[in-house]
Amino acid sequence: MAVLVGKDTRLVVQGITGSEGTFHASQMLDYGTNIVAGVTPGKGGLNYGGNEKDKFSRDVPIYNTVRDAVQHAKANTSIIYVPAPFAADAIMEAADAGISVIICITEGIPTNDMMKAYWFAKEKGAVLIGPNCPGVITPSEKCKVGIMPGFIFKGDASGKGIGVISRSGTLTYECVGQLSGLGLAQSTCIGIGGDPIIGTRFIDAVKMFAKDDLTEALVMIGEIGGSAEEEAAAYIKKNYKKPVVGFIAGRTAPPGRRMGHAGAIVSGGKGTADEKLAALKSAGIHIAESPADIGATMQKALGR
Repeated sequence: MAVLVGKDTRLVVQGITGSEGTFHASQMLDYGTNIVAGVTPGKGGLNYGGNEKDKFSRDVPIYNTVRDAVQHAKANTSIIYVPAPFAADAIMEAADAGISVIICITEGIPTNDMMKAYWFAKEKGAVLIGPNCPGVITPSEKCKVGIMPGFIFKGDASGKGIGVISRSGTLTYECVGQLSGLGLAQSTCIGIGGDPIIGTRFIDAVKMFAKDDLTEALVMIGEIGGSAEEEAAAYIKKNYKKPVVGFIAGRTAPPGRRMGHAGAIVSGGKGTADEKLAALKSAGIHIAESPADIGATMQKALGR
């Protein structure tokens, strides 16, 4: 059973004719993702044919609205490559159309806009990943919904593997590269995003993996700022019995200075790396002291 995306995913790409949408739609199709539709207002009736170097040989119909994509192409998942000023509206359009999983790649969405989009998607019952995230991938089912470099991910024919939850796209790739190099397949990898307001937090993603029998262990990659890692650690301590490896980025960051992501800031003495590491250790989570040690720490936690 895949987490969030897999063989049952029917993807609509919002902003498919923009530069980012065009490029990444091609990459996702090449990986094996089932893209059934694209959306660009005013370009309904056209087809997305990808680039001439693409290996796939089918056109993707473009619609004016997400509702049309749901009605005519039976889309159930959306990925958003829409510029920041319009991305919140794109999230709400997808949720209003009945899309069950919405993945927003866009960064720089105004906070006030994102607050409205967050609550709207929640009220509609949609799972929102992001914004400012690399997406979600289930390698064993050849489903990549995002901007991840698919070739570094390793799937297993059984679907079993290590689950990955991360606030950092780059550290996701570093982690996965190590796991794959050690022969450890991944079940599903979720980049939750690094903005202050995101749709799915660590604790939400951990609960998803807890329901997945094919996920044998978890890697959780956090950052300074906020209390999301501490909340997840408290849940893991009480409810999640499989091995978990944790890494916290930003341990040398000075207080009050943002590091990398909008959400990665220590303010008022809260959200420090030491606080997060203490919470993770208290929950029995195996700590990787360096990003270079994540794979080896997982291998040790699994006893392999």
